[in-house]
Amino acid sequence: MLGLIQRVSDASVVIDGQVHSEIGVGLLLLLGIQREDTLARGQKLLSKIVNYRVFNDEREYMNLSLLDVKGSLLIVSQFTLAADTHKGLRPSFSSAAPPKLAESLYNDFIEAAREFVRVETGRFGADMKLSLTNDGPVTFLLNS
Repeated sequence: MLGLIQRVSDASVVIDGQVHSEIGVGLLLLLGIQREDTLARGQKLLSKIVNYRVFNDEREYMNLSLLDVKGSLLIVSQFTLAADTHKGLRPSFSSAAPPKLAESLYNDFIEAAREFVRVETGRFGADMKLSLTNDGPVTFLLNS
């Protein structure tokens, strides 16, 4: 499982021209689910995300986690993160999880995250427009 996190001042998801969800201070998570991913891998990634120290403390050091700052988490499914881009000029998605498995693991991830922080989401498989103010900019690619 791959998670691209971006520290944001605000972020939102628009679907069919309507705001579907939005957050203030927190993390935007683009979640890529691969064929070999499991619920256990999702739990490991989730723990890393909510505890990853990417927010500034009073000395301006990245010492605080999402839990510490009581921030929100906006989770958006992003199958293109699972692309193999090693050769050629067109990405291969052979390592991406099949849609049924990916949607199930995505929903399980969301439910688990709600036990720790306020969670907003995109809609699995939808054409979405994301807006965000990346604070820093601060962006990390995490995997389980």
